Amino acid sequence: MARRRRPLPPPLLVWLAVLFSAVAPAVAKTDKSDVAALNVMFNSMNKPSQLSGWKSSGGDPCDDDDEWKGIECSGSSVTEINLSGLELSGSLGYQLSSLKSVTKFDLSNNNLNGDLPYQLPPNVVELNLYGNSLTGGVPYSISQMGDLETLNLGKNHLSGQLTDMFSELPKLSTLDLSFNRFSGSLPKSFQHLKDLKTLNVESNQFSGHIDVLAKLPLEDLNLQNNKFTGWIPSKLKDISNLQIGGNQWSSGSAPPGMEKGSALEGSSGGGGRSGVNGIAIAAVVIAVLVAALILLSVLKRNRSSSSSHYLMDESGHNRSFAPLVDDGRTINMKPLEHSSSISSTTPSAMPIKPISDNEFENKLNYSRRSTDPVNLVAYSSSDLQAATGSFHSSRLLGQGTIGGVYKAKYADGTVLAVKKFDPLSFSGSSDFMDLVNSISKLHHPNISVLVGYCSEPGHYMLVYDYNMNGSLYDFLHLSDDYSKPLTWDTRVRIAVGTACALEYLHDACSPPVIHKNIKASNVLLDADLNPHLTDCGLAYFYEDPSQSLGPGYDPPECTRPSGYVMKSDVYCFGVVMLQLLTGRKPYDSSKPRAEQSLVKFVGPQLHDTNALEALADPGLRGLYPPKALSRFADVLSRCVQSDPELRPSMSEVVQLLLQCVQRTTSNRRLGGHRTVSQRSDDSDW
Repeated sequence: MARRRRPLPPPLLVWLAVLFSAVAPAVAKTDKSDVAALNVMFNSMNKPSQLSGWKSSGGDPCDDDDEWKGIECSGSSVTEINLSGLELSGSLGYQLSSLKSVTKFDLSNNNLNGDLPYQLPPNVVELNLYGNSLTGGVPYSISQMGDLETLNLGKNHLSGQLTDMFSELPKLSTLDLSFNRFSGSLPKSFQHLKDLKTLNVESNQFSGHIDVLAKLPLEDLNLQNNKFTGWIPSKLKDISNLQIGGNQWSSGSAPPGMEKGSALEGSSGGGGRSGVNGIAIAAVVIAVLVAALILLSVLKRNRSSSSSHYLMDESGHNRSFAPLVDDGRTINMKPLEHSSSISSTTPSAMPIKPISDNEFENKLNYSRRSTDPVNLVAYSSSDLQAATGSFHSSRLLGQGTIGGVYKAKYADGTVLAVKKFDPLSFSGSSDFMDLVNSISKLHHPNISVLVGYCSEPGHYMLVYDYNMNGSLYDFLHLSDDYSKPLTWDTRVRIAVGTACALEYLHDACSPPVIHKNIKASNVLLDADLNPHLTDCGLAYFYEDPSQSLGPGYDPPECTRPSGYVMKSDVYCFGVVMLQLLTGRKPYDSSKPRAEQSLVKFVGPQLHDTNALEALADPGLRGLYPPKALSRFADVLSRCVQSDPELRPSMSEVVQLLLQCVQRTTSNRRLGGHRTVSQRSDDSDW
């Protein structure tokens, strides 16, 4: 006969109920990556007391019992962050790209500072950071936000030129960049903003024409207080709210199809249509005919000499001038030496006034006055000498093949980094200023910011923002046991940021810029451990990369200096990322011979999961997602292929790294019913 089970005594039932109620809340409702991103954001903003419910670690913002100020959720995902006007300070942090479900991100009217981060919520619809003190430029990652409708970055301290990054934003309807320090022309990709209704660029330093706006469906356009020139396109005159004062619009009659800017100056649109001035057009035609006659006369007179492009120097020899080009950028005008065979075939030139090198240099300097770099400080050598302690060895931050970098400290607390060139590196000030001009055009959140220069005879220096955490090389290889190691998330963030900087140089710059000196010591880390690639635009000095890069970095194709190509940058990037993965130096003579070269030793093992676990940097202490480690290694293995043709472009590298992040996040979300131990292998980066 079966024995009946005795019922549990009431006190035991009560005890189990209490135990269950205590354990049940331990299962968090909110997506783990969202919580981690908000934790980082909270810490970066200095843990403000006004953010009730927020925590520096852990928490459950999507749980009804754990309310976080300004956070809205849908299911387990954070969908809105609205923290406008709360007097928040600090920075935005570095993990915002993990907030995949956030569609509204509003931190307007606060006191946030630091660079506008490259990492932002990728699927945001409304991004509002108006009224802060953010610096840097517009991050290129915004170009990938296909759902973006509102972008408001007004009233900050953003600067630089806008790159052509607006082609893939079909839904953008409101764009506010007002009250910043942007310069240069409006990007041509503006013409693809077919839904743009409101554009506000008031109080910047934009210049050039605004023809790119002619066909947009604008209803509200504010161009006030810039440096725009030319005429207002006639198609913009019917905009209901048009503000254009404080620019340098062309006066007189406009070309056909356009209306003169002065007719619209200070108006809000409207106004009657001005008729085309026939007399003015006739005057233009006559002027063109006269100019053509003069040109024909000159060509006829100099037919035998001017076509050869030769000038006679004071000694009677023929000389021609051609630009010395570095990766597509004109660096200096130098005389070309010609062989006797070329000279003998030069047609007899009509007597012309000889032009000496000095006269040519003076003319060249005069023509360059209007192209001096804007928004850069011209430092005196005495000022920089005082700030660096006469370039004392204790201020030396690093020594490269083309000069040293020194720490400059000022009484007001400002700290800068000064790159001091060998005086013989340049033939003159115009040579150096060409270099400054080209570097000043490079603007990206992950590229070191050039803030000034010194151009005096024998004293040529570039002045950059100072990055307080030094170089990635120092952090990986020279840190002591007490230093804070780089976490897995931080390493991947450094990889993505550096990749984005190179993608910008290779794909967004026109012409493309090859770096030629990618190494861990040229990846600098700021206060938040965000990467900043330095030495950009200096490829001219690295004719032989094997001498500047050092052992372990040499791409296989560089058996001679001219063998360095754009895909060689990809290889060197791969070597830097291998250091992030393993914590090893690119070349270490203290290791056994088979392990001295990082690429040769680690490369063949990148697809072996078991080997990877042994190769992972011990500094990680095993705190990384194994699947993420494997995917990261797959990307790096492609970068260090011996054949340049088999390596991906930097644009592909960025996409591969981002896809890895998205894939791990997707896997974790689909695995919502797995146990905690199973989910740990699929956690986010």
